[in-house]
Amino acid sequence: MNLKIITHERVVFDEDVDEIYSKGVDGEFGILKGHIPYMTTLDIGITKVIQGKETKLFTTMGGVFQFRDDKALILTSTAECGDEIDEVRAREALDRAKARLAENDARIDAKRAEAAIARAMVRLKAKMNNG
Repeated sequence: MNLKIITHERVVFDEDVDEIYSKGVDGEFGILKGHIPYMTTLDIGITKVIQGKETKLFTTMGGVFQFRDDKALILTSTAECGDEIDEVRAREALDRAKARLAENDARIDAKRAEAAIARAMVRLKAKMNNG
């Protein structure tokens, strides 16, 4: 089956795969060849792709997942392959977001800080576990 991961800026991935695992807003899911048509809204998370004996991890920062006729499509605002992630930058973003949240300042948007933490943690997980 084919998987395409597309952002506003580029096609991040477009290859045949054996298995797809991702995180929707209603929970985690997996797709194998021959799966019935499926569509869901994605949460901030990791999309795991298996090609033979190789596993690739991609960050997916929300978006939509669609599967039909052995073709999977992820449309998302941001996606990165785990081996492309700058670990230092991700750790710095995590530290900044945690510091903003810890300030207890009424002007701080806690939801935005929590989302920034989630994005940074997903990037670090994808970087550390990509293989």
